[in-house]
Amino acid sequence: MNLSFWEQSTFFAEIDVIIIGSGLVGLNAAISIKEKRPNWKVVILEKGILPSGASTRNAGFACIGSPSELLDDLTNQTEEEVFSTVEKRWKGLEKLLARVGKKGLDFKKYGGYELFLEEDENLYKECVEQLPYLNTKLATITGNSEYYKVTNREEFGFSQLEKQIEIKEEAQINTGKMMQSLVELATERGIKIYNGIEVAAFHDVKSHVELHTKNGWQLKSQRVLIATNGFTQQLLPNLEVQPARNQVLITKPIDNLKFKGTFHLNQGYYYFRNFENRVLFGGGRHLDKVGETTMEFGTTDLIQNRLLTILKENILPEQPFEIEQWWSGILGIGPQKIPIIQQYSENITVAVRLSGIGVAISSLVAEEGVRLCLA
Repeated sequence: MNLSFWEQSTFFAEIDVIIIGSGLVGLNAAISIKEKRPNWKVVILEKGILPSGASTRNAGFACIGSPSELLDDLTNQTEEEVFSTVEKRWKGLEKLLARVGKKGLDFKKYGGYELFLEEDENLYKECVEQLPYLNTKLATITGNSEYYKVTNREEFGFSQLEKQIEIKEEAQINTGKMMQSLVELATERGIKIYNGIEVAAFHDVKSHVELHTKNGWQLKSQRVLIATNGFTQQLLPNLEVQPARNQVLITKPIDNLKFKGTFHLNQGYYYFRNFENRVLFGGGRHLDKVGETTMEFGTTDLIQNRLLTILKENILPEQPFEIEQWWSGILGIGPQKIPIIQQYSENITVAVRLSGIGVAISSLVAEEGVRLCLA
């Protein structure tokens, strides 16, 4: 179905910037553009009814990385790359808080913890040995000289998770409220968000960019910013961005839940938190990295069973619980946890590959993408 003359000459006329993707990067980028160019017409195209990847489907961690995660990153990235990314997470969270506010995020600073199963004894020892080094590096970023600290919170009621490292400053947010707040901010600024429109191809013709959608429409804009993260290969197959599915569960309310906070296990491959008096628990894609390298939403018996085992034996031992819901999200990852922010062509900018830390880093990724887009 073609656009009518009326639709073409109003809704899609004289667009200054089209942003592809209405997730965290897309919304933050649109808001940032309107802050810098208030008179510009900014349009977001989203293929889903809601943001389709991870922005509305993540666990709601406001974090900059657990000790084992950072040590793992240091095995395939330089020290400068790792801590530059950590600094972006820290500053990105500050920018997100400033933009949305604690109320808009439902921000709760309960603190975080890295926990170690019995089979992770060697990993725990390595982390403890490296805490002075990590704390020294993080002090220059956070101002806290003891960001990580060995602890043992027995009152949490865990089993075989006695080895713990406390993570200062960590908080949790309500993912739904965060995205709703960003959508409201965008709408207040006159940004148009059109859902159910999937871009199939685009051409930079120097004077503008032509876009072709899967429903047969032809649109044009002076500039385009691509913020598709886990689905980037559909438009840009040569970029090093792989999809990575993460599976998540949430329990029904639990009487007298004993813990509050954000918790990490196994280099961040498992993560859980309380949401009020429920447990939200996700991860496990390392159990089947090939199978979880997919853009398809869904769950698998392998990962569901492992999450349920840890939940029953270690997180909620001898405490009855029921699962209310399962879901999955699609991350955008690569060989390194460094976002791709680059000029693809004269009028097209790319800001993708959030590596599962989009809540923290998206505001700065968007800001850097906008800087290139407006140059």
